[in-house]
Amino acid sequence: MDLLPNSVSLATKLQNTLIQYHSIPDSEWRVAKKTKDATVWRKPSEEFSGYLYKAQGVVEDVANRIVDHIRPGPYRLDWDSLMTSMDIMETFEENCCVMHYTTAGQLWNIIAPREFVDFSYTTGYEDGLLTCGISLDYGEVRPSFVRGYNHPCGWFCVPLKDFPCHSLLTGYIQTELRGMLPQSAVDTAMSGTLANFYSDLKKALEA
Repeated sequence: MDLLPNSVSLATKLQNTLIQYHSIPDSEWRVAKKTKDATVWRKPSEEFSGYLYKAQGVVEDVANRIVDHIRPGPYRLDWDSLMTSMDIMETFEENCCVMHYTTAGQLWNIIAPREFVDFSYTTGYEDGLLTCGISLDYGEVRPSFVRGYNHPCGWFCVPLKDFPCHSLLTGYIQTELRGMLPQSAVDTAMSGTLANFYSDLKKALEA
């Protein structure tokens, strides 16, 4: 089990990695799923043998409120249908923490429940916000859970210039679920989860 990292250096490195992802040319992405709420693309990850996913859609709300529903805090557990528990383990400052969370089984439990311990950081980006995270090897693994690993991931939320009460929400996710799983099941689950994330988030914001 690792010690907790230096939060300032990790936050800076994480932010820079996400900004790099955000500048990847459109030609490198392949559409994985499209719904009325969002489009999901993927490309091979440079971090592990799976995929880096990109999701994007317009959400009718201001960036601050959207990001408050995504980052660790009181809202996320209420609306995210995949998340079954969340605990803040350590807080470095208001916008920086380590959290432990668990997710439900997926695809008729082909993918069993997972747990993650993530470093999370939220900062300003252009006229909006970036909330990002990466998994840490920290804390004991709970019985009956497989410990998953999130390689650098995050959400950019920026107001639309002509419609400031609407925001463009763009996510980059590369989750290593671990365990003995067929890659096709992982790909199906990831694309579906990201598309559902947008519809669940929109319902929560309208409530």
